[in-house]
Amino acid sequence: MTIALLLIVPLIFFLCWLLFTLAVHALPFFAGVSLGLWMHAGGSGVLTALLAGLAAAIGTLIAGQMLFALARSPITRLGVALLFAVPAAFAGYHAVHGVLALGGVPDLWRQFIAGAGALAVGASAWGRLAAFDLAAPAQAAPFGR
Repeated sequence: MTIALLLIVPLIFFLCWLLFTLAVHALPFFAGVSLGLWMHAGGSGVLTALLAGLAAAIGTLIAGQMLFALARSPITRLGVALLFAVPAAFAGYHAVHGVLALGGVPDLWRQFIAGAGALAVGASAWGRLAAFDLAAPAQAAPFGR
């Protein structure tokens, strides 16, 4: 019993990290799952559908990061960032709302906290996408200035 209680805490932290990570990568995850399910429903085997879904998810993530990094237009960069941040915020809202519903939090507080969770996950998705910014490299300041 004691060992189970000691293992529950790291498991809860791991599941929260996993939920947050999947919410941040909502668009690539959705693209991969959609293609995998579509291929499986079309008669492809399970392994083929899984590999195609994985390739679609990786391709979506890489294409979005490269498009954001190489785009010079602020409008294009905003559009790509919103394509990643809006589904992530939507997934973050529902993830936090679901976890709080399990805990029995009153409805008004659940809405406020889930909204804050949506902002945090959306901002994190935006930040992770912006981390691959190649359009404006950092300039190192010379010594003494």
